[in-house]
Amino acid sequence: MSENNSSQLIIMGSTEYIEVAGIKNIPAKTDTGADTSSIWASEIDMTKDGTLEFCLFSPKSPFYTGEKLRTTDYRAKIVRSSHGDQQIRYRVKLPVVICGKSIETTFTLANRSRNNFPILIGRHTLEGNFLVDVSKSSIERIKNKEAPLNQELREDPYEFHQKYVGK
Repeated sequence: MSENNSSQLIIMGSTEYIEVAGIKNIPAKTDTGADTSSIWASEIDMTKDGTLEFCLFSPKSPFYTGEKLRTTDYRAKIVRSSHGDQQIRYRVKLPVVICGKSIETTFTLANRSRNNFPILIGRHTLEGNFLVDVSKSSIERIKNKEAPLNQELREDPYEFHQKYVGK
């Protein structure tokens, strides 16, 4: 990439609050290792005429509106996780606003209920639009889930090892 092109790109952090389909302030994580962006979706269904229906997020999410989105402009994609697992997911285009820039991007629809971030922003969304500065983040760190585990390790390393590792 030439200097002229990179100077026109928006610099974003490793996490950002974004807007998707009119829903504002959704925390998203940037993942330069992922090809495709992914969004938490639920109630995914197909009508007999081939219309894909889905809701963004789920009733367990504060971002859930219950609005059914419908589209005939979709594809299927085989997605491989970092663990080597494969899933078939639908891909849809949605309007987004990231760092004040409005674009349309392709998301795979996934159950992200167990993820810290309901949206993952992949390389195809970033390319030509953004540069990522991993030292920047718009979102405070998600609560460290390992803190209690490490506290237990500090209190008695031998017992910790026997309990979790040395079985």
